Amino acid sequence: MNFILIVGPQAVGKMTVGQRLAEKTNYKLFHNHVSIDFVSPYFDYGSPSGKRLVNLIRHEMFEEVAGSDMEGFIFTFVWAFDLQSDWDYVEQVSKQFESRGGTVYLVELEADVGERIKRNTSENRLIHKPTKRNVQKSQHDLVQSHETYRLNSLPGEISAKHYFRINNTNLNPDKAADMIIKHFGWQKSPPAYS
Repeated sequence: MNFILIVGPQAVGKMTVGQRLAEKTNYKLFHNHVSIDFVSPYFDYGSPSGKRLVNLIRHEMFEEVAGSDMEGFIFTFVWAFDLQSDWDYVEQVSKQFESRGGTVYLVELEADVGERIKRNTSENRLIHKPTKRNVQKSQHDLVQSHETYRLNSLPGEISAKHYFRINNTNLNPDKAADMIIKHFGWQKSPPAYS
């Protein structure tokens, strides 16, 4: 089992790159908003109940996947590198897969904040992330988190064995996915024909 964790700030392209990576490898994508948007009609993600339910859904999904015969699984996450709780979460999730013989691959995306603001309104993002459809609010959250947290690592800060960082400000998602596949030496799956 290959567990691919794609991290980076909001609207950097984690889900979109993950979609292309899933298409090219036949891995399954579970982007972070699947759980958030499932819970949000009932509990705000920022509330204690919302966070508990989102974490419960993710934990149980990871447990099932880690024990399955899936070849690969992709998850996306906004990692605040200045919060110890986020470091602890990444370690906990990694251990869920490693304890079952899985290999963890960490992909970090970075892009200029101006480009991220543009991507915040992309059709793909708004289709797949209902809670981002209030564009004014999501842009405010993007800018505020950019000013409050450090959402990309410092040089040498991540010591993971399988780590790859990409500045995708000027890259399309297909190119970024191809770079990831090449860097880790994975095989592309043949295209599906219908």
